[in-house]
Amino acid sequence: MHQRRKLGNMFVLTTMLLIGFASAQKVIQLSYCSIDEDHLRMDCKYSLPAESPEPFCKYTQGERLFDTTFPDEEQHAPFKKRARVRLFPGNNCRLLFKNLPNGKSNFTCNIKQGDSAIAVKTSVVEKKLLLPCSAWSVLLQSCSRLLLTLMTFPMLLEIHWL
Repeated sequence: MHQRRKLGNMFVLTTMLLIGFASAQKVIQLSYCSIDEDHLRMDCKYSLPAESPEPFCKYTQGERLFDTTFPDEEQHAPFKKRARVRLFPGNNCRLLFKNLPNGKSNFTCNIKQGDSAIAVKTSVVEKKLLLPCSAWSVLLQSCSRLLLTLMTFPMLLEIHWL
């Protein structure tokens, strides 16, 4: 009897956790490009459960806060005039960062909605490898599988005809 009750409690707990994870927000993709030679634009695409209130978004580097949409948090002093975060329609949180330093830099997108857990995704940006912002660079970063499929399809047709 005790064993059955314990299994029942575990089942209820597991079900609640799975429902909680299924309905939580998550970061889908981080994409980035250069606006000018030294300026970075990073887009953080996220998903939310239906009929959700607007989330808060922030970009960090370790413990340092670039910027946030949460009014109670304060930017790390060196970034006050260099970084700006905004929410855009289509579940997109955008960071504009001026004077990107040479070398590699870590950028972490944090999405928080209400009392739920924070969804996090980190990307390493290397300045010398940044593509300029254009439809082509966005396509390369966000649809690489589709692009690869479209490019290999003609080759497959050609092989078939041999």
